[in-house]
Amino acid sequence: MTDESDTPAIDSGDFRRVLGHFPTGVTVVTAHGETGPVGVAIGSFVSISLDPPLVGFFLGTQSGSGAAIEAAGSFCVNVLGADQMELCGVMASRSDDKFAGVETETAPSSGAPILPDVIAMIDCQLEGVHPAGDHNLIVGRVQSLEAKRDAAPMVFFKGQYGTFA
Repeated sequence: MTDESDTPAIDSGDFRRVLGHFPTGVTVVTAHGETGPVGVAIGSFVSISLDPPLVGFFLGTQSGSGAAIEAAGSFCVNVLGADQMELCGVMASRSDDKFAGVETETAPSSGAPILPDVIAMIDCQLEGVHPAGDHNLIVGRVQSLEAKRDAAPMVFFKGQYGTFA
């Protein structure tokens, strides 16, 4: 493990710009919070383990959504299609009611919202939250999952959402 004093100073703008060259899929993680549904757009979703089936994502330590997901003890990962830009924008916003006018299904294990027309859903029980700098790695144990439709995925690349060839 590296000591922080051994880490060279890296400009955060350069860090973001260079790592932006790595494309990521876009998901929305939802939960059934104490005051209603919670949703947050995520570009850091990852498969962790097949046995047991674990997935994870990174969320800033200051995120209110992270606290709500942790309190719920479960969440649902909604994999977005390239045609869901508007929905992504709403879920990435700081709106007080991101679910206004959004017809959802209920995930079987977590009770979290499944967003309309997603490519896939992955329903999870919270397995653990691990500090990682200014983010937390949130790990979930998969309880159920389903491919919902066959479509091009939404991708985040160089600061933009879309499909890229």
